[in-house]
Formats: sequence, structure tokens, C-alpha cells
Amino acid sequence: MVEHTRTLGFRVAFAIGLGTMIAAGIFSLSGTAVAVVGSSAVISFVIAAVIAGLTAASYSEFASVYSENGGGYLFSSRTFDDDRLLFAVGASLFMGYCATTAFYLTTMGEWFHQFLLPHQFEVPHGTVAAATAILLGYLNAQGTEESGSFQVLVTGAKVAVLLVFIAGAFVFTGPTAAVGTFATGFKTNAGGIISIAAVAFITFFGFSAIAASAGEIIEPRKTVPKAIGASILTVTVLYIFVIVAMVNSPIPPEVVARQGETAMGKVAAAFLGSFGKWLIVAGAIFSMVSASNASILAASGIGSLMGRQGQAPRRFSRIHPDYGTPFWSVTAVTGTIVALVVTFVAIFPAEGGLAGIDLGLDALTGFANLNLLAPLAVVNVALIVSRRRYPDLDRPLEVPFVPWVPAIGVLANLALITNLPPLGVAVGALVEVALVGAYLTWGGAPNVEEMVDRAVSPRPSATKTNGGDSEKFRVLVPVARIHRADDHVRLADRIAKARDGDPLIQVVNVTQIPEQTPSEAVADVADERADRLFEALEDADIDADYTVEGHICRDIAFDILHTAREDDADLVLMGYPKEHEEVAEKVEYEAPCDVAFANGFTEHAGLDTVTVGAGGGPHHAAALALANDLGRRGSDVHVVNVAPRGGGGTVEDIEETLSGLQDVPSVQSHEVTADTVADGLVSSVAERGGVLVIGASRTRQLKRWVLGSTPDRVIQRAEEAGVPVLVYASPTGVSGRLEGLLFPVYRYFHKLRSSEDRDRSVSSSY
Repeated sequence: MVEHTRTLGFRVAFAIGLGTMIAAGIFSLSGTAVAVVGSSAVISFVIAAVIAGLTAASYSEFASVYSENGGGYLFSSRTFDDDRLLFAVGASLFMGYCATTAFYLTTMGEWFHQFLLPHQFEVPHGTVAAATAILLGYLNAQGTEESGSFQVLVTGAKVAVLLVFIAGAFVFTGPTAAVGTFATGFKTNAGGIISIAAVAFITFFGFSAIAASAGEIIEPRKTVPKAIGASILTVTVLYIFVIVAMVNSPIPPEVVARQGETAMGKVAAAFLGSFGKWLIVAGAIFSMVSASNASILAASGIGSLMGRQGQAPRRFSRIHPDYGTPFWSVTAVTGTIVALVVTFVAIFPAEGGLAGIDLGLDALTGFANLNLLAPLAVVNVALIVSRRRYPDLDRPLEVPFVPWVPAIGVLANLALITNLPPLGVAVGALVEVALVGAYLTWGGAPNVEEMVDRAVSPRPSATKTNGGDSEKFRVLVPVARIHRADDHVRLADRIAKARDGDPLIQVVNVTQIPEQTPSEAVADVADERADRLFEALEDADIDADYTVEGHICRDIAFDILHTAREDDADLVLMGYPKEHEEVAEKVEYEAPCDVAFANGFTEHAGLDTVTVGAGGGPHHAAALALANDLGRRGSDVHVVNVAPRGGGGTVEDIEETLSGLQDVPSVQSHEVTADTVADGLVSSVAERGGVLVIGASRTRQLKRWVLGSTPDRVIQRAEEAGVPVLVYASPTGVSGRLEGLLFPVYRYFHKLRSSEDRDRSVSSSY
């Protein structure tokens, strides 16, 4: 495996926090804050910063201990043992990041409506936010990410925009007058000040993005705490000056209040004219998009870690083989953001909501802050518990006055929650209860570390070296029947050499254990099986570069898939399912690489002659790719098109198959008539010899309704005729799964059309 490299220094870590904090909070809340409490908005933002700083201190100590990605969820999981609490923390942070992004993008949408979209066109509110969320989700799923230098550039641009806005206010009013106006603008509205502080907390939550990225930061134990402190302090100072500028606006307070989240754009126009307005508009939109992108990354990271620890669907933790991203987690994040935008803005807006329920942006802010503040309170408690439970743990940075500082942080977080918009808090609490209830009903999944135990370290073949070379073409060969291992290893070596030329065969035997059984109970059995497997391969004198491993796992299919992902396998080769079909089926549909199911291969079964059938679909294309590689390296390739009698299959277009074998110097095609497609393919190979290569079934998901499939019938006929068969499958993504479900429908209508064509041909001959 390739060793992970940390690449982000202090400058980039500081930029991550600063860039995430400078977003919708300052661009949208500043106008509302000044309209409600005037200059006292500074006090609100300072209160929010102090409370954020208390929790940031706990984050900093934890980050100095656990230098990995995951943030508050990771810290809680390393401290508490209660799965219910850990799920609640993870789900709350996941929803908090998603709701924060929904808030950013909805605010950005309002800026679009106010300044960019022609007023004569009626575009539903939330449309821009939902569309942008989908676009950002797509980019994140594809692997697009900000580099460190780009993050620094983006953050510098945001700060520059705010400095221009502040400078414009002081130039427009004059420094002395600006300070005087600010000094006389304070209000003694304690309730309003606390309420604004509660809402403004979302602005400072960006410090968690630094801790969430600790796994990418150089010397995180030193860099993360420094970056967190520096970013909170810098943002607080900037926000104070922005409030001073807003208080000095020539626009009347009642007008500022009506403008709401877009007030800063109007104020900029008053200070700097059209240039200032468009500068702030561009800066606001750009800031919200970039901060949303960072929040999507953080949320998908939480989802991925929850999937790995069994508290979310396992699929969330899987890294896409092509994009290198947690594709399913990003998809879930994107869907959640869109759902929040549609719910709070489109279905239940601030006024005129469905069934009289009015939510809107204010409630969305409360929803987001509740889901951020609640887990932050847990992190503060976790620090107290961690100090007592693990007193000898090495802590490069220690928060002073524990437990008093984190205890004050807990009380402050709870105090802010009580001042959030009540409707948003109610909806957030209802959603959290529903999620915890769903988790308790589901029961979760075992932690990956609890599922798999590599009881026997890889043992390399005696005549080969460099078994861990990551540049080799890796073939994972799960072996259940040790007496068949040598045949499968030879076959894997031949396929790998045809595809790449420098193979490494990873042979694995899995010992399955039931729930609640410790792996130590069967460690000797796993070791003994690995010894037998290693000796059998050594006695077979196989000229291949291979390793032998013994695994202990509660789920054999899970072990195969997990090993393929962790070790970056290029191909999984295993026997065709006979007794444990559910294992092969799960591997076929969830493998991150190609899968080949072998049946009937012996030591003397070579790949000098290869026969493929005419057909279509993604798995057929994968089988053709293998035949193409074999033909390019000298194998004789034959294509058989079977015209079945009666209902034994469907006539295919042979030209489509031939076009997939363009690298083969010479391809021989054959037209065969037989009772079924399976009969025609097997009889053709039996006559000329060699191996039959076919694509895996695309109807296996419907096997309860559609009994049998072409590969199953081929295997049955091939065993009777002594023909070796290789059933090939390619990784099945979202489009492949949809095609798998729709393929039987397509085949049915294609068969009807073929039957009608034959009937017309017969009629015209009379």
C-alpha cells in the first residue's frame, strides 16, 4: 500500500480555518445583527468567539493526541464506549455540516435573487442553492479538491474583499466620525445580544475544519492548535471592523433590517458605488461556495468514518476505485443538503409554508447551530472524561484548568442552544431522535477492525521476492478448497501476465467465526490452514510470484471485499459459486475491481485458445477486454454467435462483439444453431478445445423471479462436457446497477422483436 503523506503546513491549516469562517455568517448575519442590536453586535460576535474558543481548546488538546481526520466524532469515539452516544454525535455533526452548507448556499441564492437574477424572471427560492449543492457534490465525488496553495489564494481574496469594504466605510465617513458613530450605537438589549451570539456561532465553527483535516497536516500536534487559535482571533478582529462599517452605513436601520442577509451588498454600494457593490457580491458568493465545499468535505469525512466504524451504511466508507473519494458518503451529503434546502426554503419557507408551517432561513440557522453545539458540548465532556480515564496519555498540548474550562464550555454551548430560533431547535431535535431511533432499530454493523483479523502475515513464495511491490498487477485469490489452490494460482498468473506482464498473486484463506466469538479462539486453526495452503503451493512448484495469508472474519464476502480495497487489488479470481452463492454474488456486485469466477480449470488447461459469445452489456465488455488482451499476446480468439431454437435465448449482433476485439490480429467468427445459447457455446468449445470466457449475468438480482441465467446453464453444460469456463464481471457502479435492473426488460422486448422479425421472414418466403 502507498504510504500516506502529510502535505499541509501552518499557512494552509490557518487558511482552512480562516476561509471556512469567512462565509455566509459575516456576509448575511452582519446586517441582521446591526439592525437588531446596533453596535452591540460586536459583543454578540465576541461572545460567540469566546464560546467557540472554549470548545476549540478541547479540540486542540484532542488534535494534539489523535492526529487523524474525523474531528469531534473521532475524539468522542476514542473516549466513550456507548454506541448510541457515538452515533448521536456523528449523526449530529453530519447533519450540522450539511445544514451549515444548506445555510451558506441558501444565503448565496438570496444574493443571486437580489443582485444577479433578472427580477422579471420568477425563479423559485432554493433553486440556486439546490443546483449548486448538486454541482459541488458532483465535483467532490469526482475527486476535485482544493490544493493548499489554492486555499491560501482563496482565503487571501476573501480577506481582501472585507478589507476593501472596511476601508470604504472609513473613507466615506472619516475615521473619527466612524468611531464616534460606532461608540454611540450600542444598545442594552441583552436578549437580542445573546440571540445574535447564538446564531453567529455558525460563523466560528470553521475551527473544526482544521481538526477534521489533522490527518493531512504536517506536525499536527503543534500546527493544529496554533492554526485554530490564530484563525479564531483573526476572524474576530475582522468581524469587529465589519460591524463598525455596517453601523456607519448611510442606509437607515429599518432599510438594513428589510434587506436581511443581503444588506451588506446594499451598504457596500453606498460606500463604494457600483464597484463596491459588485465586489462584495462576488466576494460573498465566492466565499459561500468555497466554504460550502469545505463543509461538504467535512461531512463526507464524518460519514466515511461512521461507515468504517459500522454506525452508518458500510458503503459510506468505500473509496471509489476511479475517483479516489468516498463516493457514497459524498452522495449522501449532497442528498441531505438538497433535502434541507427544499424543506426549509421551498416547501416550508418563512412565510406561506405548506400546512401553515413556516420555517425559512431563520429556522435553518437554528437547526444547523443545534446540530453543531450539541456535539461540541459532548466533546468538552469527553475531554474531562479522557483526562480521568487516560491520565497517562501523552498530551503535547494540555488545556489549563480542567475540568473548569471544558465545563464552562458545556454550559456556554447549552446557553446558546436555549437562545436559538425555537422552531429550528424543535425540528433539529426531532430529526436527531428519528435518526437515533433508526440506528437502534438497525443495530449498526461491526467495526471493520472487529470484522477482520489477519492472523497470518503474508508469506512470499520461496523463489520470488519483492512481494509487496505496489506497482505489480495484484490478483486476489480467495481459496476455500486447498486442493484447488494451485490451479487457481496458475490461472491468475496467466491472466495477470496477459493484462500487465508483472503479476503478484495474493492467496487468502478465510476462517469464518460466528458473532461473539473472539478471533483468538480460532487463531491456531487459521494458522494451520495457512500452513497447509503454503505447503500445497510449494509442492506444486508454481512459477509465479505469490503470497499466502490466513484471515479470520465474521463474514467471508466482507473479508474478500475489504482485502481487495485495502490492498488495491486489480482482479479477484475465485471459484464459481456452488455451495455459497451468496458470497460470490456479494463479491460480484460490490468488488472495487474486476472479478473472475473459474470453473473446470486444471493444471493443463491453458489460455492458448479462447472462445467468447456474442452479446452486450458491461460485463460482456469486460470479458471482451480480457479476450482482447489474451489475443494480443498470441491466443487464438473465436467469437460464437448462437441462434437458439425456441425460447433458448436471443440472437445477438456479432459485429458489436467483433468491434471489441480490434487488438487481436485474427479473430475467427462462427454462426451456430442450438437449442439454447448455453448449448451452442459449450459445444463449440468442446469441438475445438480451449477456454470459454463469458460475462457475468446481469439478471442475478432478479433470480427469485427469473429462475436460472446463461452463466449458470453454461457452467452446468460445461461440467458435463469437460470445458473450462471463466465468468468475468466488471465493477458495478450506480449506472451498472440500474442497467442490471433494467436489462431483463430490455432483453424481453428485444426477444419479442427478434421473434417478430423471424415470423415476418417466414411469411415472406411463402
